[in-house]
Amino acid sequence: MVADPTAMTQAMPRRGAAMSEHRKISRVPYLPGLDGLRALAVIAVMIYHASPDWLPGGFLGVEVFFVISGYLITLLIVAENERSGRLDLKSFWIRRARRLLPALFAMLALVVIYTAVFVPDALGQLRGDVIAALTYVTNWYQIWQGQGYTAAGDFAPLRHLWSLAVEEQFYLIWPLVMLLLLSRGSRRVVRATGWMLGAAFLTIVLMAVAFQPGRVVDCAVTPEQFWQIGDRCISKVDTLYLSTITRSGGLLAGAAFALVWRPVALMRSPLRNRAFIVDIAALIGLVGLGAMTWLVFLMGPNGADPVLFRGGFLVAGVLTLMVLAGVTHQRSLSGPIIGNPVLLWIGIRSYGLYLYHWPIYQAIRKVAGNPLTVPQFIVAMILTVLITEASFRLIETPIREGTWRESLRRMRQSAVPIRRQAFVATAVVSSVLIGFGAVSLARAPLMQNEIAESLDQAADAVVSLEDLVAQTDGGDGGGGASPTPTTLDPLLGPNGEALVEEPAGVTDTTTTTTTTTTTTTLPPDPITYLAVGDSVMLGAAEVLRDNRVTVDAEVSRQMSDITPLLRELRERDLFGVAVISHLGTNGPLTQDMIDAFMEPLSAVPNVLVMTNRAPRNWTARNNELLRNLSSRPNVIVIDWERLSAECPGDCFYSDGIHLKSDGQRYYARLIFDVLGI
Repeated sequence: MVADPTAMTQAMPRRGAAMSEHRKISRVPYLPGLDGLRALAVIAVMIYHASPDWLPGGFLGVEVFFVISGYLITLLIVAENERSGRLDLKSFWIRRARRLLPALFAMLALVVIYTAVFVPDALGQLRGDVIAALTYVTNWYQIWQGQGYTAAGDFAPLRHLWSLAVEEQFYLIWPLVMLLLLSRGSRRVVRATGWMLGAAFLTIVLMAVAFQPGRVVDCAVTPEQFWQIGDRCISKVDTLYLSTITRSGGLLAGAAFALVWRPVALMRSPLRNRAFIVDIAALIGLVGLGAMTWLVFLMGPNGADPVLFRGGFLVAGVLTLMVLAGVTHQRSLSGPIIGNPVLLWIGIRSYGLYLYHWPIYQAIRKVAGNPLTVPQFIVAMILTVLITEASFRLIETPIREGTWRESLRRMRQSAVPIRRQAFVATAVVSSVLIGFGAVSLARAPLMQNEIAESLDQAADAVVSLEDLVAQTDGGDGGGGASPTPTTLDPLLGPNGEALVEEPAGVTDTTTTTTTTTTTTTLPPDPITYLAVGDSVMLGAAEVLRDNRVTVDAEVSRQMSDITPLLRELRERDLFGVAVISHLGTNGPLTQDMIDAFMEPLSAVPNVLVMTNRAPRNWTARNNELLRNLSSRPNVIVIDWERLSAECPGDCFYSDGIHLKSDGQRYYARLIFDVLGI
């Protein structure tokens, strides 16, 4: 992402024909294959960010970037020291700043202006992101705030900057480490290779030991997934994925490789004739990385991928080194093939592509958790390429090459009046917009995203079944009256089609009703209408409660979470006329899971089961299983996936899942119509 694709051309000029052999070896030639490898990495990341379903492990492109950065930066540091006998830290950091900061500042300005105009409610949260980005501590800020990639409800246009923060922190610290090593002589530097590899391996061990498998919800539900620091819960998964310490393995592996695999020195060793073997290694590495991007994942409904956090990053780093060996061997076929003109063009612009693509994605999909559709992805890529190219030509290249002052002077003094006027107008408009964005950012109140705020407001309308179970002694079943028989009318679509699956055995083709009477004697306080669900139902909890429905709904709930409580309610005879269920948004269902959930409900007169509306890869299968429940005699399936499309008004938040006020009323009315209340 941030390794300078032109830095490898910064070899010192010849000082006469008698350049020493030592200086020749220290020269760092331009290697197109490295840019080609960058291109493959950024393509994988952009596909993953568009939709994890398309390439579940595409985020490993970041690990490839880390390895390349560690390799290239160390190679350049060693080369400079051997050429000049010293390491100019000031010049090194200035080159890094000229390479990285201009495009970053431009992107931040565009994001702030866009947010101030189109998403002003998000400015308060964006303020912290901007400060963290300017100070290159985004990864630590996200860990502290709980804003990793697993947080899906925010408009988060700067979330991708965590990896740039990791690399920039490396760029600040690593030259100092190398300066200390180089001051002790070249032999000590070579010996340090083992220490670097050992440190890289240690980071993998640390990650594996600290990793906790299983679902990640919150401190109350899954406390084992968090570290408690004061009153703040820190996600283990976010920390392991985002922190500089745990993600330095790839950087250190690349740095160690640079000390033993130097492109020019290879051509003076027996390895110069081993290009075929190196190409085979590169092919294996490339195929292995491709397989990993398809097979591993970061976070699923049942937690993070144990394979990834228990050695997966190490494997990805080793495979990247194998490809690096191929593309940096000057007689290999890997370099020219991977460094072909198309990938070369992409690789040279990989920093800009990475920098701009994520904010553009966010502007299109509104919240971080929404996957892009194919048409949206195509539009996003067109915009990304256009903005990246403009940034590369007008901002990054002139500043990196030091020609920007002359370019500005030519525009100001152009003999063509319209050019001068266009330059002045652009400068004035840009200044006004940047000033407007900066003032808006500084004054914006800190607010939750609208989804989280809505769910927080609804929290007062739910009850805890655990508390209800704890408050009852189960009784002996005496003294209660049988619930009044309930007539359940089917819902009809605009063309008269049934939109609610009927219980098995109903045959009337006109107005079908099902009257179910129970002779079971209930305890004194049965729960007449009980609704259990996830955050979708939580959004409608106030409306449901106001019409005598008792709601127990939680964010991130899965069906298996509530099953034990349903057994407790059955044992205490606390079920009444109906149970309403809306579960399956947050993870895949299985038939066994559904059977276990339905078993305590077998004696409930009426069980209403909602299908799900969510852009998740498990939704279709979940809904198929839920619709099959209509064959059970006491089950009515309310096809929320289909009915939601008919919701009148402004019904859904930007994620297309959670309910606004219109959606809450419509959702509740569907349930009320079936219950006849």
